[in-house]
Amino acid sequence: MLEQLKEKVLKANLDLVKNGLVLFTWGNVSAIDRQSGLVVIKPSGVSYDGMTAEDMVVVDLEGKVVEGKYRPSSDTPTHIELYRAHPEIGGVVHTHSTFATGFAQACRAITAYGTTHADYFYGDIPCTRSLRPDEMDEYERNTGRVINETFENKDVVAVPACLVANHGVFAWGKDAAEAVYHATVVEEVAKMAFITEHLAKKPERLPAHVADKHYFRKHGKNAYYGQDKKD
Repeated sequence: MLEQLKEKVLKANLDLVKNGLVLFTWGNVSAIDRQSGLVVIKPSGVSYDGMTAEDMVVVDLEGKVVEGKYRPSSDTPTHIELYRAHPEIGGVVHTHSTFATGFAQACRAITAYGTTHADYFYGDIPCTRSLRPDEMDEYERNTGRVINETFENKDVVAVPACLVANHGVFAWGKDAAEAVYHATVVEEVAKMAFITEHLAKKPERLPAHVADKHYFRKHGKNAYYGQDKKD
């Protein structure tokens, strides 16, 4: 079942290690097959070393296991909330990458200070509010809900990531590979923001006209960055 998608999700999970975004079992990647409404996700607490496509777990959008020998990631309900709320999302990543998680633990957005940030995110990468005591019973599901709450007036395509207060990073994309790419960029721009704030006493955010230029030359209607796609 969904064998090709399992292979893609496996590769995406292994890319978290390759890109230096996770230690031990501190992260997970999933992808959704929109036609069937099924999600493929990393198993809970299973080491990346020796992990295979057969280890991936298939769940439905209610979180019920459809196929797999392991329990799915404990963050599965968070992934599901994102998929249910945003049909544009095809893959989701969760990490505790060091610098981005530092911002999350400080309950701070990552400010757009430079053009590297603007190439991928149209504005700051937001941070959610902290979860309330009454939201602990459905902690993982409410983590997804608080991300969705944060994006009520934001575009998940233009800003494909969110920090969860006191917790870590969630990023997404059209598929698992793009979600990992965005998670990697989040960590790099978090490093840049951290350095900027320590070098400048009062750093200024990137001017809007420069931010617009960098974002829309890559993602706008008349984007010209890169090469034309071949048929």
